[in-house]
This record gives sequence, C-alpha cells and structure tokens, in this order.
Amino acid sequence: MTTREPLREPRQERSRTTRRKLIGAVVQCLAERGWQGTTVAEVAERAGVSRGAAQHHFPTREDLVVAAVEHLGDEQIAELRARAAALPAGPSRALPVAEMLLDLYAGETFRAALHLWVAASTDAGLRDVLLPLQARVGREAHRVAVELLGADESRPGVRETVQATLDLARGLGLANLLTDDTPRRRQIARQWATLLEPTVTATARPGAGVPGT
Repeated sequence: MTTREPLREPRQERSRTTRRKLIGAVVQCLAERGWQGTTVAEVAERAGVSRGAAQHHFPTREDLVVAAVEHLGDEQIAELRARAAALPAGPSRALPVAEMLLDLYAGETFRAALHLWVAASTDAGLRDVLLPLQARVGREAHRVAVELLGADESRPGVRETVQATLDLARGLGLANLLTDDTPRRRQIARQWATLLEPTVTATARPGAGVPGT
C-alpha cells in the first residue's frame, strides 16, 4: 500500500496567490495606516509571507504602490461592470447609475488611494509614479460612466456632465471618510439623477448598455 503525497500547488499559481495577498495587504495597510505606515515589512506580515518573498515580487515600496494603484482602479471598474449587469435599460437607468457612480469612492479602496494622493502632494518621486496610473484609471472610469449612461459626448455639455458626476462622487467620498454619509448621498443621487435623465433620454445611442457586452 502506497501513501500519496499531497498535491502541491503549481509554482506559478503560488506566485499569483502571493502577489494577490501582498496587494490586498498593501490596500488594507494604506487605508488603516497611511503612506508612512505602509512598509514592505508591515505588508509582508499582514500578507503572511516573509519579507524576502515580498521583496521578490515587489523590491521596493514604490513597486507595491504601482501594483496597488492598478489593483484599486481595476477593482473599481470591475465592481461597476458587475453591478451594471443588473441595471434596467433605457432612461430609468439614470437613478441606479447615479447611485452606483456616487458610491464608487465610498469604500476602503478610495480611502487607500486618498492616502497615496496626499503623500504624493509632497513626494515628487511618488507623484511621478502615481500620475500616469491615476490618469489611466480616471479615463477608464469616465469611459465606463459614459457607456452606463448611454451618453453621446459629441453633444455639447454631455462630457462635462459625465465628468461632473465623477467629480461629485469623489467629493462625496471625502465626506464619507469620518462618518457614514450614505443617507445624504442617496438624497443627492436622486437629485443628480434628475439632471442626468435629460442627458440619457436625449443622447442615448441605440444598443447602448452594459460595458463589455
């Protein structure tokens, strides 16, 4: 009778798992302790890996930040896409889309990103890393918002209205940092939807719908 050895996780999959743990840990660390408290050693401990393993994947704290920013942006967009699948078609989308977009910056991911923005305002090296990544994330968020609303940006004022929605969302995200601002955000979303409704009804394109479908 032979005893089988337990199946080992393939090396490539172990590497991906370690990276996911480290990125998740840096997001949590940034949200809870800010940029100054986010070190490779702290992130490694939270992820349950050795410092050497952490530095194998991300040699510097800046490397961790790049991965975290990309993760934060991708996570927000993925969440939008997932929630968009349940939205109704047509003008009635205005309110649920407004609520969804205004909730975009109300969670831990925005809190973590905010710590990075504040640190980058006085750290030129970090700023150089963040600016191109943040620009990419911003463009993608804007594109998804346009698609969710079915808006035609060739019409005057439509692009500015969509961007104002995202800017409003960021401002409300700041208001949510110290206390739960959900009830007030819901009221603002209802009012903002009345402004978005004409945009959707007047500019909706045939076939506009859920991004990626």
